[in-house]
Amino acid sequence: MARDRKRATASAHRVLTGCLVGFAMLAAALIVYAELAHPRGPTALGIGGPFALIDQDGRAVTDATYRGKWLLVYFGYTYCPDACPTALNDMAAALDDLGPRRAHVQPLLITIDPERDTPAVLKDYTAAFQAGIVGLTGSAAQIAQAAKAYGVYYKREGGTGRDYLMAHSSVIYLMDPAGHFVANFSHETPPETIAAKLREVVS
Repeated sequence: MARDRKRATASAHRVLTGCLVGFAMLAAALIVYAELAHPRGPTALGIGGPFALIDQDGRAVTDATYRGKWLLVYFGYTYCPDACPTALNDMAAALDDLGPRRAHVQPLLITIDPERDTPAVLKDYTAAFQAGIVGLTGSAAQIAQAAKAYGVYYKREGGTGRDYLMAHSSVIYLMDPAGHFVANFSHETPPETIAAKLREVVS
C-alpha cells in the first residue's frame, strides 16, 4: 500500500510538473505573439535605428533630422521595374486620404543603389509621385548600415556595367515621431489599408 501511495504521489508530481512546463511554454508563446502583433518600440522587433545619409538636395541628414514626424520608410531604387514604383504610388495614395494629418507624415525612399541613384536622380524620380517623398542616398557603407537597422535585404543581380537589377525585400515601414517601429506594409498592401492605419495613429 505504502509503495502504491509513493508511486501515485510520484506520478502526480510528474503530471503537475508537466502541466507547469506546458503553461510556461504557452505563456512564453503568448508573450512573443503579443510582441509581434503589438510591438512597443525599437526593441520589440529590432526594426529601425540610427542612420547618416544624404538627401536629394545634397544635405547631410540623420534619423534625428526627422524626429517629430511620422515616417513611411521604403528601401528601393529608381531603376526598379515594378515593386518600388508600386510601393511609392501606394504611399502617395494613402497620404492623399489623410487630409490635415498629412502634414505630420514624411515619406522617405532610401536607395539601395547608390551607384546610380545620385541626389539629382532621386529628386527627379520622387517628384513624379507628387507626394513629398524625400529620396536619401549615401555611400555603400551608409546604405548597408541603414538597411541592416531595418532588416532590409538587397543584392545586385545580373547585367554588366550600369545595366543591372537589384533583388530586395519590399517593405514600407511606419515609424512614430520618436523613431519607434509601429507597423509595416508591402507594395501589395492596398493604399486604403495604409491610410486606415495612419488615421488610427496620427493625431
